[in-house]
Amino acid sequence: MDKEKKRSWPLSLMLGLLIGGLTVASILLITQIFISVYRSVLADMAGTNSKQAVSQAANTVRINEKGMKDDLGLIINRLSSCETERDGQELISDMAGVRSDVVSVMIYDMDGKLLLCGSNGLGLKEQQGRNLSFDKEIFESTEGISMLPPHVQNLFLNYFPWVVTLAKKTEMRIYDQPVYVAVDFNFTSIASYVDNVGIGPHGYCYIMDKAGDIVYHPQQQLIYAGLKSEDTLSLAALADGVYPGGGTINAIQTLNDGSWRIVGVSYTDEMIGEKIQEIQGLVIRVAVIFIALAVSLCILFTRVITKPMKKLVHAMQEFENNAENYGYQPVNGVQEARNLSDSFAHMVKMIQELMNRVKMEEISLRKTELKALQAQINPHFLYNTLDSIQWMCEQDKNGDAVKMVSALAKLFRISISRGRELIPISDEINHARSYLLIQSYRYKNQFTYEFDIEESITGYYCNKITLQPLIENAIYHGINGMVDEGLIKISARAEGDDIIFLVSDNGAGMTTEQCEGILKKERSDSSGIGIKNVNDRIKIFFGESYGIEIDSEPDVGTTIRIRFPKIREGEFDGR
Repeated sequence: MDKEKKRSWPLSLMLGLLIGGLTVASILLITQIFISVYRSVLADMAGTNSKQAVSQAANTVRINEKGMKDDLGLIINRLSSCETERDGQELISDMAGVRSDVVSVMIYDMDGKLLLCGSNGLGLKEQQGRNLSFDKEIFESTEGISMLPPHVQNLFLNYFPWVVTLAKKTEMRIYDQPVYVAVDFNFTSIASYVDNVGIGPHGYCYIMDKAGDIVYHPQQQLIYAGLKSEDTLSLAALADGVYPGGGTINAIQTLNDGSWRIVGVSYTDEMIGEKIQEIQGLVIRVAVIFIALAVSLCILFTRVITKPMKKLVHAMQEFENNAENYGYQPVNGVQEARNLSDSFAHMVKMIQELMNRVKMEEISLRKTELKALQAQINPHFLYNTLDSIQWMCEQDKNGDAVKMVSALAKLFRISISRGRELIPISDEINHARSYLLIQSYRYKNQFTYEFDIEESITGYYCNKITLQPLIENAIYHGINGMVDEGLIKISARAEGDDIIFLVSDNGAGMTTEQCEGILKKERSDSSGIGIKNVNDRIKIFFGESYGIEIDSEPDVGTTIRIRFPKIREGEFDGR
């Protein structure tokens, strides 16, 4: 059973942790008593801050409320001098147009029927539901000015402002009965101020009435959705003041008329957290200084050991990234570091020798496989050609047979190519021409052929006997047996850094499955072996990104596309 590996800790780290830990423990013990006392003092200060924030919010709301009441009184006073209903309409329309905080001015009869409306050009709905800005019960039960809680104004077309309504019962010359003059004030300014009142990082203020119902809350949507709640009933029973408990501080202050109460909510930990964090920060800074001093001494003591080890680790990483070309420089230091350095240098030498040996064996294996593939294709081609010559002799076409033998000799001179695998493209084209000449004697009037060669590429090199197996396949499996005359077209052109050969025919064609099967045939298969042989040789020589692609359609024809890189003489070694 393998032994469990144990992690070894650096000496500097162990000493630093020990000294630093003792230092931190001592500082924390001394400061813990001070922090506990300081916390209670901060709690009292937090209550005072909450009370001040709520008082300031209450004063702002009170000022806004007084301003709204003064505006209502001014409007009523000016309406009392109007002689006609038209004068009243012009007056309230002017008031709604001039004052940005006045959404609308309404005059209702005692039953809530709208008599006049001033709204700065807003259109009233034809079909109106319940008017949220008129509450007969509240208006009748209140002496003086009535105030409705914030609500949505729902009388106008495509306009739904958040308003608070102030109304007062009065008498006017233009009506023979008392009426209610109501003003919808935009609640945005009050709401924005309440939203911005912050008591600590997450503290807030909200408004409730004397019964404990929420008038406005900055997190109104969460309240409506049931995701947040406030214990307003308990708070409504309390007098104005500050009430800590349960991790929160609630500060309450009632407005002058007693209708609304401002409640501030803050969190004890947040209110005192900043000061506590300052103390803790000071403690941490002192501890860090002591730890840094201890660690610095330990690092100076162990630097002689750790620095050589780091260099050795870096050397190993460089060797891992570029083992073949890596040159190792020995690391100096203590005796143990030098011993490791010598062992690593020996290992680098052995691995590089092994890599060179494997590389040479791979090159030898590749050459052997290329020769095996070449030996496989030559007998296959020779058999088919000699079969054609035999047929001519049997038909007493000795003159044509002589020409075929002559073409065969030329063809084999090119294919031998002094034992080289790569030959100029011009020789490969001549090789294809000789082969087509030979086959044209046997298949007279069955097919024609044409070449479209880009002259600029003929000086580049390619694998020998690349086109002939593809032309052979086009004749035997594409054109042979056709009623109409066949056509074989050989094209060659440059495409970026590559050369493209195209061998096209208008023969029988193949299905997609047949095309894929040809390139997957085993070497023991007889049909299509030449195409796979060419594809294998190109991929062995140049890599998987090169080789053959087949595009074919039954009864239309086949196009074979061969791709290989641009290579000139002298740019390859021993191929």
